[in-house]
Amino acid sequence: MTVTATDAARGVNGRDAKTRARNLTRLEARANSERARAEFASTLNALEDKLNVPKQVRIKTARAKARFRRFADEQPGAAVAVAVGVAAVVGVTVWLVVRAAVDGK
Repeated sequence: MTVTATDAARGVNGRDAKTRARNLTRLEARANSERARAEFASTLNALEDKLNVPKQVRIKTARAKARFRRFADEQPGAAVAVAVGVAAVVGVTVWLVVRAAVDGK
């Protein structure tokens, strides 16, 4: 490292300038590593949220319930019709499965 005119005017020799530059580099390295650590932790948290299936199911179920409640508040007649339709589909499906099981014997 070379001694600048400012360093020479202050009486700083080349060794002090090198030490100062090395310390600055260490501080930069520490700041970079802390930044990288924080970024890595953020990435791990995002992956955990994404790959945690039970948590995703809870989140999506809560959103669906909220959407259905809002729909039921805005259009109660349509909500009843949807509920009856879903019940009918489930009932027919169960009936078909039971019938296939009984006929299969």
